[in-house]
Amino acid sequence: MTAFRLLKIALVVTICFAVAALSSAQDARILSAKKPYVRTGHEATLSGTIRFTGKRPKNVRIVTWADPICHKVNPTLRTEWMAGKKRQLANVLISIKSEMLDAYSFEQPSAPIVLDHRGCRYLPHVLGMRVGQPLLIFNRDPTNHNTHAVSRNNPDWNQTQLAETSSLEHIFKRPDIVVFKCNQHPWEKAYVGVFDHPFFAVSDELGNYKIEGLPPGKYTVVAWHERFGEQTEEITVVPGEGRNLSFIF
Repeated sequence: MTAFRLLKIALVVTICFAVAALSSAQDARILSAKKPYVRTGHEATLSGTIRFTGKRPKNVRIVTWADPICHKVNPTLRTEWMAGKKRQLANVLISIKSEMLDAYSFEQPSAPIVLDHRGCRYLPHVLGMRVGQPLLIFNRDPTNHNTHAVSRNNPDWNQTQLAETSSLEHIFKRPDIVVFKCNQHPWEKAYVGVFDHPFFAVSDELGNYKIEGLPPGKYTVVAWHERFGEQTEEITVVPGEGRNLSFIF
């Protein structure tokens, strides 16, 4: 019976490796079939402001007594889903969708993206990055964390990070919105948008965003917020246009 179980486990592991290898090979074939995008100098710029209307909810105080170190380093910790000055809304992820973009590959950034555990929270709370771009996750706190990336299109991944240790590195191979959690501190969350093109942005404290270098064409613009959900708008941009597009949640 033991030998049979070992054989069964070995078979499952072999199948998992085979599926992963086939998936990686398929991703490589798709990427190689895409045409590199060459800038023409007539690209468009999309910008705008994200606003909030109605009664503005307040962020909630987080009780951190379960880890006395967290309480010491950040005794006034609050939720972060409501950010921005006055009627402006920060931490909204704005991105572009189009079948036209799917036909191109875009220059890959060499610099990594950084996500921190700091003050027993993730910083930044919302960010965007590219498929294949390195993500460095640091633990700046004097307590242990467990970095857990929950994804729909990429493998689930989590790893313990000891206090104030060197960074972990992770690379996502497919577009997604990844939720980062900490299994040791359940209030810790961050949201990472992963895209196969460079046309995305996150609204700042004044609700402003800007996406530059957009090829002329027809697009769906997506504005996503962790609590208020998603809004979309269909636009067409012409060569050299500076288009203003704002959203109200």
